Amino acid sequence: MFSSAMLRAMKRLIPHFSVILVITAVVVFLVGCGGNPPMMQSSSMGTINVSMSDPPSCAAASSVPAGGTAAPGGNFMNVFVTIRSIQAHTSATADNTSSGWQELAPQLVSAPMQLDLLHLPANGQCLLEQLGSTSLPAGDYQQIRLILLANAAPSGPAPSNDSNACFKQLGGDVFNCVVDTSGTAHTLNLSSEANTGLKIPPGQIMGGPIHVAAGQSVDLNIDFNTCASILIEGNGDFRLKPALTAGVVSPNKTGISGQIVDSVSSQPIAGAIVTLQFADKSGTDRVVIQQLTDPAGHFSFCPLAVGAVFDVVSDALTASGTAYNATVVLNVSGGTDLGTVPLVAETPATAGASTGPGTIQGTITAINGTTGATIDADVSALQSVTVSSTSRTFTVPLFPKSNASDIMVTSSASCPSGAPKGAFCGSYTLVVPASNPTVGTFSAGKTTITAPATGDVLYTVEADATNPASDAAMCSPSSQTTSKDATGMPLKVTAGASTTAAELDFTGCS
Repeated sequence: MFSSAMLRAMKRLIPHFSVILVITAVVVFLVGCGGNPPMMQSSSMGTINVSMSDPPSCAAASSVPAGGTAAPGGNFMNVFVTIRSIQAHTSATADNTSSGWQELAPQLVSAPMQLDLLHLPANGQCLLEQLGSTSLPAGDYQQIRLILLANAAPSGPAPSNDSNACFKQLGGDVFNCVVDTSGTAHTLNLSSEANTGLKIPPGQIMGGPIHVAAGQSVDLNIDFNTCASILIEGNGDFRLKPALTAGVVSPNKTGISGQIVDSVSSQPIAGAIVTLQFADKSGTDRVVIQQLTDPAGHFSFCPLAVGAVFDVVSDALTASGTAYNATVVLNVSGGTDLGTVPLVAETPATAGASTGPGTIQGTITAINGTTGATIDADVSALQSVTVSSTSRTFTVPLFPKSNASDIMVTSSASCPSGAPKGAFCGSYTLVVPASNPTVGTFSAGKTTITAPATGDVLYTVEADATNPASDAAMCSPSSQTTSKDATGMPLKVTAGASTTAAELDFTGCS
């Protein structure tokens, strides 16, 4: 599965992630979790049926102990979170103190539920867990939030010690934790999630606001990209930095599926990275959901938002070191079986040349006035394709050994010469295809691709700065890009070699 690294990228999406929450709720006219008065919108009621889904995890099964399910790089067997409330609001600007938040699963308020976000259902099913049902006033709901139980002595209902996997592993008042592939449990620290909720703002709801019609039922899908949501901090602690999107899904759980194969041998590629991407307001494709193919090269995303159309972007780096260029299949709607999607292996331009991937490395600095600032920086690699004389920019799925989902900029110790005086610095490494992308066209049940373009392999690097305590955007501006290397030349990637990108300097990071 999914930049993520899958988001700062996701937080920019209009519609992502590697574990999907499909909330099946029937939403009632209730007081919000904080005791806010009910929303006086309409006496007509609609319903939402609430459930949770979990697509295949985002790391190869070969790196996981028997019975385990891996997350990025095979780091985790389990990710446990305890949900105590799910709420919705009709206002796009409502904050955590606003009145009018409506409970979507009131059962959780009286009985918080602990879920293993890496527990896969059997036989390819989409649903992971039923969360409850209720009803609410008809209307268009523009924000969703999930509120977790804090890792502290609870002041209200909480799972019993017998049903709390974190207590069994760690003891004490721990309700959110991860278990790594060695079987060792670690507390999963929260930023602001326990008090203000895991936010899904309007820009991350695929297909627009959640429309609840009087007398009708709606199925709401929340995508919790677990594999892009776990941050390992400099001190070794684990922190939840959620990557979430949402959307109304079809009751038949329609998805997108296919098989990744080698373009020459037609043999399946296990562990290929497959992403669903959706353009943000700038027109750049951002990762919505990500997974790895199974041993037979298959992938399946379900359920998906009704009417949503995605670009399917995939690439691969095999255990033997064979790298495949990124392939983009444009405008794929839910309910599509792409059949076989061929990837083109990178080939050397001259005899004896490397066929391995390329590497982009660089430095990020952060400063507020003349004082260093602490930030989280999410770094992405971007490439472009041209279709009918129109350029399309997408996010390149990163190969293992990349460290770009979150870069902690916390001190001046790692600053190179020439960095702004007093700034804090952090470094990143992106392992990417060293070839130009191809475009796939799906027609009559078959995907065909163009040959990769010739010429230099050019990239753009993008970084987004957020506050480590709240995950909110910070610095002015909060996003920086460069398409230049450290010498001011175009950022060109070469197989088997490392290229240093121009430094990205964030200022005004209060």
